[in-house]
Parts: sequence; structure tokens; C-alpha cells
Amino acid sequence: MMIFYKERLALLSVPKTGTTALQEALRDRADLIISDPPQLKHAPLYRYNRWIRPMFDKVCGAELEVVAVMREPISWLGSWFRYRQRPALDGHANSTRDLTFDAFVQAYCKGKPPAYANVGSQAKFLEAQPNGCKVDHLFRYEDTDALRLFLEHRLDTDIQLERRNVSPQATLTLTSEAEAHLRRKRAAEFDLYDSIPAANQPVQSA
Repeated sequence: MMIFYKERLALLSVPKTGTTALQEALRDRADLIISDPPQLKHAPLYRYNRWIRPMFDKVCGAELEVVAVMREPISWLGSWFRYRQRPALDGHANSTRDLTFDAFVQAYCKGKPPAYANVGSQAKFLEAQPNGCKVDHLFRYEDTDALRLFLEHRLDTDIQLERRNVSPQATLTLTSEAEAHLRRKRAAEFDLYDSIPAANQPVQSA
């Protein structure tokens, strides 16, 4: 998570959406960076609303606009699957080394996913709160330029991004049956992603 106080912006770090590269690029520009532990670096909107938002509201009388990135749901799961195939996880319950992507997705769709498929939900991460706290500017991970141009304009700075935390290569074959099951069980993920304007459309609040 990064806070830009003067510009009244809070950038959430949705896992597997390239926000580590943004932290590196904007490290000297941000007023507050939470890069560790992961539970706080990747704090979802409800945690921002509970802890970070009240701090700026009560101490500074400032309401920040929230910015976030969402990745296409199948691509997002593919990144998790590849990330958990790295050798450092061999023998651990969350390793996907001996699994197919199809089996991983099927496991993710269960009510209580096993450890290796328990990767959360982008829709839940970004879910608007009862008090009105919401993501004001939501961008597609696949439209990197739209986010970069938005931040360059708001922060009045040039941004050079480098790839960080790149996952190992792996075969990501998904059967039509598994994809249909995923779309049915996790419809909220696809609905939210599809609601985000594409690169050739005007960016609106989510």
C-alpha cells in the first residue's frame, strides 16, 4: 500500500497485479509505503477502511481517493499457480508443483479450498464498505498504460516500471469444463473485472 497525502491518493496492493513494481518506481514519491509484512502490504479495502482511512480522517481531516488494480481472473489464478510452483515451496502444503492448472482451479472453486488453492478473492479484496468507502479508480492489470498515465498526471511525475516478482513459467491449460465451473462459482470476479473500462474507454470510478 502507498499513500500520497498531498494528492489525496491511496494505492492498494492487490496481490499478483504488479504493485511491487509500482512501489519500487514510486518509493521516493510516496509519503507512506507499507511493504511488509504481507498482511499489511496487501491490506484489502476493508482493512484500509478500518485502520488507515480513520487515521487520515481524524488526524488530518483528509479523505483519500482509493486506487487499485485488478487482473483478469484466470490470468490472476495462473500467476498464483505459477508462483506456488517455485522450488522454495517444495514439500509445503501450498505448493502446486505436482498439480495441473485445471486441478488448481477446481480446488479454488471449493467452499474451503485446500492450502495450495487458498489465494483469496480480488472481488472481496476490493469490495465497497457499508460506510461508503470504495475504490474510486479501478484499473485493469492488462491496461498498464492507463494506470501509469493516471498516476503520472495525478503525481506530476514520470514513472518507469520494471518487472518484479516474476513467477516461474508453467503450462496453464484450462479445460472448457473447468473454466465454466470457475465462471459459475466465482461470477463476482468476472463481473467486477468486466465492469472496468478497457484501455480505449474513459476510466470511471468503480
